[in-house]
Amino acid sequence: MENCLFCKIANGDIPSNKAYEDDTVLSFHDIEPQAPVHVLIVPKKHYTSIMDIGASDAALLSHMIEVAQQLARELNISDDGFRLVVNTGENGGQSVPHLHIHLLGGRKFGWPAG
Repeated sequence: MENCLFCKIANGDIPSNKAYEDDTVLSFHDIEPQAPVHVLIVPKKHYTSIMDIGASDAALLSHMIEVAQQLARELNISDDGFRLVVNTGENGGQSVPHLHIHLLGGRKFGWPAG
């Protein structure tokens, strides 16, 4: 998508502090971290939100979770715990209209989520 911030980052048009990259996804450190560890996992193909995902995209979602697991281990948050968040729509707190998973860790989180 032409004006999508995360598409521009995934295409390399906007620099990012990469945590992981392959042919399908890019992960980078959030510029406004909400925890000591806060990375985003973004598909390189544009999906506006989780609502654009269908049964044919199951492999993509599985891969995104596998990347989150790998990063949790590499960033030393897998043992103490972490949170995965997918915000959807304005009321869900989605600020960039491109599907992404937040991987947050390095501190204790409360419940219910804010």
